[in-house]
Amino acid sequence: AGIGVILDWVPGHFATDEWALARFDGTPLYEDPNPQRGWHQEWGSHIFNFGRREVRNFLYANAIYWCEEFHADGLRVDGVASMLYLDYSREEGEWTPNIHGGRENLEAVQFLQEMNATVYRRVPGVVTIAEESTSWPGVTKPTDADGLGFGFKWNMGWMHDTLQYIERDPIHRRHHHGEISFGLHYAFSENFILPISHDEVVHGKGSILDRMPGDDWQRFANLRAYYGFMWGYPGKKLLFMGSELGPVDEWDHDGTLPWDLLDEPGPAALMAWVSELNGLYRQEPALHLVDDSADGFTFVLGDDEENSVIAFLRHAPDERSILVVCNFRPEKHTGYRIGVPEAGRWVELTNSDRAAFGGGGCANPDVETDEVPFHGYETSIAITVPPLSTCFFAFDG
Repeated sequence: AGIGVILDWVPGHFATDEWALARFDGTPLYEDPNPQRGWHQEWGSHIFNFGRREVRNFLYANAIYWCEEFHADGLRVDGVASMLYLDYSREEGEWTPNIHGGRENLEAVQFLQEMNATVYRRVPGVVTIAEESTSWPGVTKPTDADGLGFGFKWNMGWMHDTLQYIERDPIHRRHHHGEISFGLHYAFSENFILPISHDEVVHGKGSILDRMPGDDWQRFANLRAYYGFMWGYPGKKLLFMGSELGPVDEWDHDGTLPWDLLDEPGPAALMAWVSELNGLYRQEPALHLVDDSADGFTFVLGDDEENSVIAFLRHAPDERSILVVCNFRPEKHTGYRIGVPEAGRWVELTNSDRAAFGGGGCANPDVETDEVPFHGYETSIAITVPPLSTCFFAFDG
């Protein structure tokens, strides 16, 4: 059907059920017998004995089994940080350093490297993805370069910073501009996925829409602008199911998604915008081909804190560049000048303020460059930037 299936694979801990792996033969056969290494205090579960060859082989076989026999297209590994650090969720005196005196779990590191190398060797075409919330170096570097060997890593820092920014009242965003731009300091250090995940819509956090400030119009406009920023930003995209519908309530695992929201103008328009973004993302190679290198990205404007506007370019070899302009203030900016690398006509491909997406209908006709140096370029364009919006432009000769 052309749909990739990625499984949530959890080798970091396992449940205490007596009928399962816990004390399988009456002894801690699968779990580490040392409670400092074999008991997960945060989740109340057992931790595998990664230092035992038989346990590692069991887990390797399990990973391969899902990929070879069930044809899974990838494995997303939960809680990698809890595996990497001996002191994860532990106070002083509750953990013992490794043989070098450090906090790294060397056996877990070996396990992850061997797991990734084995899966990629045995099942070409699959991907492995780490949910890793720290700055552990080389999560997506090859194992022969001392990396962990994952194909992708969730960019938890980007998620935290940008959600914190977009939840602020627009009048205060000028004082927190770094939250929307800081991620670019490390955006190309790993092969990143941008995750708006299940963890962001449960446990009292509310839905993504519910965290937006302002009245109903501003909340939907904020969310459209944020999704536009996310789709333009380097990194693969992950949006938790239902977040494209704009529900007010957080996710309920005992219920179904609120499809009836599509009978309402706001959610239906938001859904149309996400669909538009997906189409544009597939249509324009510059938006997806070069995510893991600064060669695919140029920050054009990053210091307009007063207007809460940022602009950047996405590039790909032998493809047209895409200019992304984001305005996180509820005011329209007319005649807003932005430097561009090529002289000629620039066309607006789409923007989140169009009426079809629930916006005010502000749009730019094709614009010609002026010989006005700006932002380090010899030429520039003057555009109208709609309120609380993301606009996409392309050079068209």
